[in-house]
Amino acid sequence: MRRTAVTAVVLAVVSAMAACGDDSATDDGDGPIKVGQIVSLTGNYAPLGTENEKSVKLAVEQVNAAGGVLGRQVELLVRDDRSQPDQSVLAFNDLRGRDVAAVIGSPFSNSALATIPLVDREKIPYISLTPADEQVDPIHPYVFVVPATSATYADRILQYLKAQNITRVAVAYDGKSSYARAGFTGTKTRAAGYGITLTATPEFQTTTTEFSAVFHQVRSSGAAALVVWATGPPGVALAKQYPTAALQVPIVFTGAQASKLWLDPVGAAAEGAIVASSIGVVGDSLPDGELKRAVDELAAPFQQSYGYPPPQFAQDGYSGVKLLVAAIEKAGSTDPEKVRAALEGLTATTPNGTYTYSVTDHAGLSADYISINKVTGGALVPTEWASQQLGAVAGR
Repeated sequence: MRRTAVTAVVLAVVSAMAACGDDSATDDGDGPIKVGQIVSLTGNYAPLGTENEKSVKLAVEQVNAAGGVLGRQVELLVRDDRSQPDQSVLAFNDLRGRDVAAVIGSPFSNSALATIPLVDREKIPYISLTPADEQVDPIHPYVFVVPATSATYADRILQYLKAQNITRVAVAYDGKSSYARAGFTGTKTRAAGYGITLTATPEFQTTTTEFSAVFHQVRSSGAAALVVWATGPPGVALAKQYPTAALQVPIVFTGAQASKLWLDPVGAAAEGAIVASSIGVVGDSLPDGELKRAVDELAAPFQQSYGYPPPQFAQDGYSGVKLLVAAIEKAGSTDPEKVRAALEGLTATTPNGTYTYSVTDHAGLSADYISINKVTGGALVPTEWASQQLGAVAGR
């Protein structure tokens, strides 16, 4: 029902703006390379979007200080989607008319999904900073996802639970979030392959503030762990209420909670929780090597500028710029089709891990680059299992 509504919004806006802008492809030249960014700077997803913006700006500054791309500076054009899908559509149309070489997309899954029909039509590379699986399954030729997809996170969490000999798991998810629905579906689809039974699957809404009914279902099901798929306020509220639920089973959160934006408001209630994250979030734990150097290129200047380590959403924004720059350099051009083709054959290491995009894989990041952490002393610390796993990939 929600996808139908979003599609209607897209079609309405596309029809209203079909005559706007310049449909010509970006030409190579001596001027700056224009790159658009659609980001949530206001509304519910502003806490995520502001971290995206900080890291994207930092990456562009670093690229320009090093001489730019193909001998040209990068000019970043930022547009606020206000955490609303229709505003993302309007922002894309505006950027399209300014001859951008590519667009770095919103952290809000619903905004990204609303914008993709325009990306398909206009054939402009879209580097998405949200992990919804629907963006790459099926493949959209010009859409490439930066965060590990929801299904990839589901796979890694199930690997961890199996290693802990946990076979009965409850999954609570936000039914209004594309990210959470995809994560739940991925968990449900893959669970049996890991010898895991889902004992309860309580659904809540983005507006839910009280979770006793969810906890009751989990308790009644005899689950040995609870996995939560949520973004924004529900993830905070559920975590704060969990200690008083007396369930006494591990609670597992996803990359949407791998940030001080979740840790700070949850406070002491987060202690002991399991949180999945990209490898860069726990970069201090990595051995020296190419991956650690990629993490440090972001972590040190970000910490210096903002006074805290780059959270998950900053990792994604910075990685998105690095991937786009690598593709433009590989293509030797800013022509959208050449950049798309370069992305489709790109292998590159960023703070999120080593990406290998292909014709059949526009996500590019395997579960190997997801860390499973425990909140310890208010910080994310890799579990012993994760430390062993990450040591293997960091040494590649």
